[in-house]
Amino acid sequence: MKGIERRVNKRIRAKEVRLIGHDGKQLGILSLEQALAEAKGVDMDLVEVAPDAKPPVCRIMDYGKYKYQLKKKQQESKKRQAQVQLKEIKISPRTEEHDFQFKLRHIRKFLTQKNKAKVSMLFRGRQIVYVDSGKTVMKKIADATGDIGVVEKKPYLEGRNMVMILAPK
Repeated sequence: MKGIERRVNKRIRAKEVRLIGHDGKQLGILSLEQALAEAKGVDMDLVEVAPDAKPPVCRIMDYGKYKYQLKKKQQESKKRQAQVQLKEIKISPRTEEHDFQFKLRHIRKFLTQKNKAKVSMLFRGRQIVYVDSGKTVMKKIADATGDIGVVEKKPYLEGRNMVMILAPK
């Protein structure tokens, strides 16, 4: 379990501690032995919650239950996180209209599923001289997906590849 490891019971090093009872009430500053006796009297643990304070603040609680609840909170927050994936579509500067529309439907589907879409255009051989037509195709894609997505990274040339990243709105 990630997080802060707290000192419990005999591992607390301070001679005096500010004690908070299991019901949340302050019991004052007591010696460590008295605080341990208080915790043992209600069959719970003495947990150091603020080690940097003068004197350190300790609380009487069920440490096992506390760790369990902390773990459950972390799992719950992890469950609520949305995993955004980056889906890639490869296209050519000479892609015909039907193929272009087919790939455009895929890009729109990715964006409606709340995923990012990476549009890669590979220039093979002498096609590199048609970079301008590649930019117009990329602009056409950006305009066609403007209602459900935004251009996160504008088209840029990376060697023989032109790349653009679209994100959902």
